[in-house]
Amino acid sequence: MLPGEQTLVLLNGLRMDDVETSHFNLDVPVPLIAIDGLNILHGTGSTLYGSDAIGGVADFLTWKPTASTLRLRSGVGSFGENQQAFLGSYVGSRGTEVLAASRDFSDGFIPDRDYRTEGASSESWISSRIGTTDLLFTGDDRAFGAAGFYGNYNSWERTKGWFASATQQLNSHTEAAVAYRRHSDIFLLDRDQPQGYKNQHLDDGFEGVVRDRREIAKDTTLLSGLEENTDQIRSTNLGDHGRNRGAGYAQAEWRVPGHASISAGLREELFSGERWVSSPMIAGALWLPHSLKLHGAAGYGFRIPTYLDLYYKDPVTIGNPNLKPESAWNFEAGVDWFPRDNLAWTTTVFYSRQRNTIDYTRASAADPWQASNLPGLHFSGVETALDWRLGHSQQLKASWTLLVGAQDALHGLQSEYVFNYPTNNGRIEWTWTSSHGVLIDSRLGVVQRFHADPYPVWDSSVARASGRIRPYLQMTNLSNTGYEEIVGVRMPGRSFVGGVELSLSSKAHEHSAP
Repeated sequence: MLPGEQTLVLLNGLRMDDVETSHFNLDVPVPLIAIDGLNILHGTGSTLYGSDAIGGVADFLTWKPTASTLRLRSGVGSFGENQQAFLGSYVGSRGTEVLAASRDFSDGFIPDRDYRTEGASSESWISSRIGTTDLLFTGDDRAFGAAGFYGNYNSWERTKGWFASATQQLNSHTEAAVAYRRHSDIFLLDRDQPQGYKNQHLDDGFEGVVRDRREIAKDTTLLSGLEENTDQIRSTNLGDHGRNRGAGYAQAEWRVPGHASISAGLREELFSGERWVSSPMIAGALWLPHSLKLHGAAGYGFRIPTYLDLYYKDPVTIGNPNLKPESAWNFEAGVDWFPRDNLAWTTTVFYSRQRNTIDYTRASAADPWQASNLPGLHFSGVETALDWRLGHSQQLKASWTLLVGAQDALHGLQSEYVFNYPTNNGRIEWTWTSSHGVLIDSRLGVVQRFHADPYPVWDSSVARASGRIRPYLQMTNLSNTGYEEIVGVRMPGRSFVGGVELSLSSKAHEHSAP
């Protein structure tokens, strides 16, 4: 269970997960200034989305303007931080265009943790008799020092990503999309010896989907779709490989407005080698008096190993070509309470029984990490959250998650990822917006990882959210906590980034594209 590997990453509903390694799943090549939001699906999402969605789905959504806009942003900060961003949009009666670009670099908070990121995107919406056509073209270039990420080496890496998609609305309830994604990776185990251990990887992915959402009866919705995915990799270390998958799914939801709902679905997925995987799910909710809602869900999820899991080899990490796909049955149940319009509280208990969980293990610190399947692993826990709106200008959010996992699955081996999970994770966030558009946000999180002491991290930001001139200040790790999210990888201490954004916008066009 490597970080991110059990969460499927999408961009506008299209897959972004990397077949080389999950380390690059969040290499979404769209500049941040062009991202409008993030949809999170908690729990198993494999019925609708397939492999890799064991723990949930994160869908990044690009910005769709309602008015012609120009935004220019520039900032500087700690550790030689320097950032610039541009976004321009045109909204017309028959079409809309958004162009965006960004550049961000830093000297690094310690030696060999510097980075440079550059990216650009173009997205067009064209209205016609057929329906709306959405064309997205984007790419990025990331170079970064990775000291300590792969053992006691001053490693260095450079990745490039390209993504192109075309989405066509066929009618009010059906759309079709095709996408192409490419990701390249150059890796030096020791930056000081560039002619030493060096890997080069290049992977390509093709995707085609047809999705349909329609009311088949009163208060009854049917989601269905067909998908085809092809992935290929050419690598100096992993070799040349490819895999194909095709899938069909259907999920029905029946609602009694204000009283109850129930949904059930099934996905059938066929992989290369004639391997079939079925992913069923069922979920329901029941409204009770006193603004209480009960909810529960059960589902099956799975993921297949990445090519790095299967074939990688260097002095500190060894893959395993005999790895089996991992899978999990996930169950959850909870209660939501809405005592007032401005107050909501939710609590959920969950249980995950996993099979063949993929991790990297070793017998001692002197041995390399070996990709392995862990048998009989299970997790259980509880999460609770409070959302309280204090008038029109303030909001308070608080959450806490307790996670307990099986502690005897390793049989004396050390775990690199699975048993580095947060056993306790608490967070509180306060936001305030003034009548002049000044937004203040302050977040305090306290995390305790498995067999480790708890540590706090405090972040805050101040920005003007309206007007033509919008200064901002981002303050990270104000508590100056020394901590590690991955064993042996030190995280940055206290840092500041400040700058200004110039925003010019015309009035919304009367016939703007969707």
